Amino acid sequence: MARPPLRRALRGRVVDFTADPAEAGAGALRDHPDGLVIIEQGRIAAAGAASDLLARVKPGTRVDHYPGCLILPGLIDVHIHYPQTQVIASYGARLLEWLEKYTFVEEQRFAERGHAERVAAFFLDELRRNGTTTAAVYCTTHPESVDAFFQAAEARNMRTVAGKMMMDRNAPDALLDGGQRGYDQTKALIKRWHGRGRQGYAITPRFAVTSSDFQLEMTGALVREHPDCLMQTHLAENDLEIRAAAELFPWAASYTQIYDRYGLLGPRSIFGHCLHLADDEVDRLREAGAVAAFCPTSNLFIGSGLFDLARMDRAGVRVGLATDVGGGTSYSMLRTAAEAYKVLQLRGQNLDAARAFYMMTLGNARALALDDRIGSFTPGHEADVVVLDPAATPAMAHRMERAGDDLDLTLFVLMTMGDDRAVRQVYLMGEPAGA
Repeated sequence: MARPPLRRALRGRVVDFTADPAEAGAGALRDHPDGLVIIEQGRIAAAGAASDLLARVKPGTRVDHYPGCLILPGLIDVHIHYPQTQVIASYGARLLEWLEKYTFVEEQRFAERGHAERVAAFFLDELRRNGTTTAAVYCTTHPESVDAFFQAAEARNMRTVAGKMMMDRNAPDALLDGGQRGYDQTKALIKRWHGRGRQGYAITPRFAVTSSDFQLEMTGALVREHPDCLMQTHLAENDLEIRAAAELFPWAASYTQIYDRYGLLGPRSIFGHCLHLADDEVDRLREAGAVAAFCPTSNLFIGSGLFDLARMDRAGVRVGLATDVGGGTSYSMLRTAAEAYKVLQLRGQNLDAARAFYMMTLGNARALALDDRIGSFTPGHEADVVVLDPAATPAMAHRMERAGDDLDLTLFVLMTMGDDRAVRQVYLMGEPAGA
């Protein structure tokens, strides 16, 4: 089998970001209508106007040309559950009932390594098919589920962040890991996987409702012992969940204070949902530099509530965008952005396309503390790339007849009408995914 080329160039409309357009304005976006991305040894060597860079293309470089398409950094998802691929489209339940009736039943199957391997392979291939090249992923409480996931990601050369779920109460016995055992298993998994190739570890208590004080103390110890790991959990998704947390932790003045007491708030902390927070909780998230993960399709499907992006912006809270499969209903970050737009419309707010694509690329890379490696076409960064076709379907092509060279409109068409069919090609470290 021929060795893949070590040098490659991608030609098309090249778009990436240097900052959040909501803060920095139009100058945050770099747009080269006839652009070139030069890749050497799996990393970005240069990106810019083709007229400036064609002379730098070395002999033997393969040039992949995508006329009419946009070339962007690979899309990033900051909150998703790989064991829930067969929980999507589970009918008629709110959060706590949904967990008990569907999710906990499904997650017990991941004690069997073969099942975990099969689902991990499907999950990662489905992400790639939808243009997602990096994700922050929840596994189950079984270490086997983590090993299966990371091995599948490693085989695909995908950069991922993931962790073993930690739960020691209010779940089936088969899913409980106990405070000490959960700590020991997590520590062993961190040693085995964190920083190995393109893999990173996220310390992952499911949420306060399924962890005792002791387990949260042990979680805080893990965070202190491994400050370069992420911490991911859920916060204030559902009214009944918030009530349950208050009953289990009567000393806490708020849900956020539970996590704060155990040292789980910080710049590497990602909190899924954050729908029903008091002002002091929002302020505390900002002070800690924590990230709120906006999961629109999940919030709508489970009926949890409507995310308030403007409130988070005013408070200075960092926000990521996420699918939250399988409460979320699509693996596509494009579909997720479309639903985010609709949620914010119901709030009397707007999400313009430039900010949405920033969130899906550099913004989410920053949320995962990976913006020094992915999320933009900065020279030296890993060459994870997605090529999007804004005329991928007849309806999109029909709409694009009126778009011309208008980049804002082109991005908005992709955001509101696009899905996996708009993904023309995905590159991981400069090589076509699946090649």
